[in-house]
Amino acid sequence: MEPDFALAPAAPSSSSASQTQLQTQSAQLLHVQTNSLVELPSTLAVIHLGKPNDRIPPDVDVSGYPHSEIVSRIHADIRVEGDIYYIEDVGSSNGTYINNAPLPSGNRHRLRPGDRIALGKGDKVTFLFQMS
Repeated sequence: MEPDFALAPAAPSSSSASQTQLQTQSAQLLHVQTNSLVELPSTLAVIHLGKPNDRIPPDVDVSGYPHSEIVSRIHADIRVEGDIYYIEDVGSSNGTYINNAPLPSGNRHRLRPGDRIALGKGDKVTFLFQMS
């Protein structure tokens, strides 16, 4: 017996749609300790990492993660310039570490896929930077 539904024809592909997809790059942070993925907002030029506070609310709130007490309320910023992502420690108490090396406050590091970002000492709140 034939099914009672018809297949809709495939939508025509247009080159402008595929070009738009190529230009849309997304970045994520994989939280190592919980294996959970945080999508970085694609509409912001500066993404604040930290915990809720009165001055600069975080775009990536780490307060729900284990050991988040070592993360400052205003800890680090990820800056987006075109398709390049930079991270900068903005005066945190316990530091920011990139690939196990301390990132001096005020200095910025160009993020590359696979970079390990630790917020605070001891590698307890750790993210892997990913792009897709």
